[in-house]
Amino acid sequence: MRSGALSGAVVGVLGVVAVLWAVGRRDAEVRRIRAVLGVGPDAGASTGWRCAAERWWRWGRTRPEWGCLVVGLLIGLVGASMVPLVLGACAVPGAARVLRAREARREREGRGDAVIRLCGLMAGEVRAGRQPGEALAVAVRESAALSGEGSAAVVAAARFGGDVSGALREAARQPGAEGLHGLAACWRVAVDRGAGLAAGLERLAGALRAERDQRADLQAQLAGPWSTAVMLAGLPVLGLLLGSALGARPLRVLLHTGAGVGCLVVGGALEAAGMCWAVRIVRGAEA
Repeated sequence: MRSGALSGAVVGVLGVVAVLWAVGRRDAEVRRIRAVLGVGPDAGASTGWRCAAERWWRWGRTRPEWGCLVVGLLIGLVGASMVPLVLGACAVPGAARVLRAREARREREGRGDAVIRLCGLMAGEVRAGRQPGEALAVAVRESAALSGEGSAAVVAAARFGGDVSGALREAARQPGAEGLHGLAACWRVAVDRGAGLAAGLERLAGALRAERDQRADLQAQLAGPWSTAVMLAGLPVLGLLLGSALGARPLRVLLHTGAGVGCLVVGGALEAAGMCWAVRIVRGAEA
């Protein structure tokens, strides 16, 4: 009876998740059809529970770290214990930090690529006959290498005769925009000594591109060790699944016996230490 109730609870939770997913897809299709046909939002308006489900679905998509709590809830229902739920709740901040770091890394790499495009565009504009200030303004606008106040300060300095190199050095403080230090140096040399700006920009773009390719090659070489570490970290989960398939009930042993709880604590600590060690090795190699 107890296992039947737990199975029913798990099926119920999965059913709720499936309903929320279906409602989100349905509302997206309805909005798309209304946009094509030009139907107003009042025609066939969604009911209150559908709107609430859509809001929850959007909230879940923007905060994927809360999936740890959902996974902990499912495991807790299967194992009839609150421990997985508590562990899932504790894992939410760590997962959020990892996701933010990944997003920041993508943004940093994208800004670095934009700086390379900026240098190439500016070199082309200068060779086409534009004045350096006008070429810089056009390159900043088309490359989207800078954002917010940094972009406005650089464009204003370029158009109105301000301290362009100082504005570029200030904008270079943004993560991924370190190449602007080289652009500031090229600008200062070209203004003070009359050196060719286009040639310096082309050499700077080539150097930044080579550095980016070297970094990408290093990440490709580290992908193998990192995949191995992740695979080894997932072996305990595979062992639990195999034990459950064989009828050994490993969750009951881990969550309801003293020896099992001790093994869970020691194993979790070793797992965390191993992952931290692997991350430290990979980060050290990247640095």
